[in-house]
Amino acid sequence: MFIYTIVLKHRITSMEKNPWTTLHSTTIYDNKWITVTEDDVINPKGGSGIYGKVHFKNIAIGIIAMDDQQHLWLVGQYRYTLHAYSWEIPEGGSPYAEDPLEGAKRELKEETGLLAQRWGEVFRMHLSNSVSDELAIIYLATDLIQEEAAPEDTEELQLQKVSVDQAYEMVETGVITDSISVAAITKIKLMQLQGKLI
Repeated sequence: MFIYTIVLKHRITSMEKNPWTTLHSTTIYDNKWITVTEDDVINPKGGSGIYGKVHFKNIAIGIIAMDDQQHLWLVGQYRYTLHAYSWEIPEGGSPYAEDPLEGAKRELKEETGLLAQRWGEVFRMHLSNSVSDELAIIYLATDLIQEEAAPEDTEELQLQKVSVDQAYEMVETGVITDSISVAAITKIKLMQLQGKLI
């Protein structure tokens, strides 16, 4: 197993400290996946107001599954929230109590049937930080073995294997719009250009 991580050492300045004051927090909605709260706040300029926040109970996981020829797997599915079909890298959720790498292994197997002998964390990102605290972790999975996929009942999936260039073209032309996939494919293309994919 290898780990590919970038750790940025950054000193927090006085301008980067929290200028918000939370007076009261009310849970508006709660289910198995999310909690929606509305906070009474004092904003950075001293005015009073409200702030709505969506808390996710899972970490979003994205997997770049890449073979020895630097082809990667895409998963196609109809996204209920968008009322549109979406091509994405394999993705899923990992509860906070779970090791996210184990969640990534599970999601890759479920959606593609693939097992990977080598795993590395590539980067982390926040998906919509003005309204949500959702964290995403993207992994690179290599040395792949094909087994049987086992999608969940909510998933009707198609798979396709494409080159990094083809995936990047799908991002450039707007075929791929999923934020995790756009970021992951762009990052993997940059790593390829820098000679960091072995």
